Amino acid sequence: MSRPWTVACLAGDGVGPELMAEASRVLVAVARLHALALEDVHLPFGSEAFTRFGHPLPRSTREAYRSADAILVSSPREPALDGVRADLDLAFQVSRVHGAAGSAASELVVVGPVGAYADELAISRAFELAAARRGRLASVGGSPEWRELVAAERERRDGLRVEEPTVGEALVRLRDEPGAFDVLVADARLAAGLVDAATHLAGGPVTAAVAWLPEQGSGVFAPYACDGSELAGLGVADPSGTLLAAALLLAEGLGRRSAARTLERAVTAAEGSGASGTRGFADAVIDALPDARTDTELFEEVWR
Repeated sequence: MSRPWTVACLAGDGVGPELMAEASRVLVAVARLHALALEDVHLPFGSEAFTRFGHPLPRSTREAYRSADAILVSSPREPALDGVRADLDLAFQVSRVHGAAGSAASELVVVGPVGAYADELAISRAFELAAARRGRLASVGGSPEWRELVAAERERRDGLRVEEPTVGEALVRLRDEPGAFDVLVADARLAAGLVDAATHLAGGPVTAAVAWLPEQGSGVFAPYACDGSELAGLGVADPSGTLLAAALLLAEGLGRRSAARTLERAVTAAEGSGASGTRGFADAVIDALPDARTDTELFEEVWR
């Protein structure tokens, strides 16, 4: 039997520990359903690590997450997250915007470079995602060099619908036409702003998560935002962003896309169930997992 995938879990403080606890429970349930060997390693991080070791990123934590297959963070506001990202050779980011059950908000993927000279890598990944989804991609803005890279990638791939709206056109359509875009790719100056726009202009409640990925090695996965620390310990923090980050981890970090889709569907089912509270929502997700599974997608892992 092959070794298990290792997920380094960085909870931080505030609501981070309770969100991570529920994400870990859900990941264990998804892994069991999909026969995925998964081991989560919880590491001192942020304020907790500073209290115990005098540093927000002690050497033991850095060594552990560097050797992990993926890194899950539940406290996106934790300043130590910048240190984690700087410690890794991250090249591009993939963000997911998820409209809650019953919402008019669109399901959207936004891709952009992070590291220097990563434009081509980000554009290639965006085209791959578009081909695996609905065959639609929009490249927003960018320099003449950026547009040349998009044109070259477009020549290599048949059957995709590719458009190149201006920034203004993209913002108007994000506001007025839910579902107008499926995969957006933009340069480093614009990608994060498009995610902000998609979450604020959506026609209903949305959840978002972000993955920072290297060309090879461990990626970092986190909710795009989370509840404030004033809710810590009350059991009412919304875990959906952390669970969407966990789905991104399965898809982009471990290449287990059928497991990721199972989790995403289960989250949507839980949103429509009326479940409330951090643990109650996670329980509803776990209960929904068997019905959310689609076995016909398992061929992807066979040929991976």
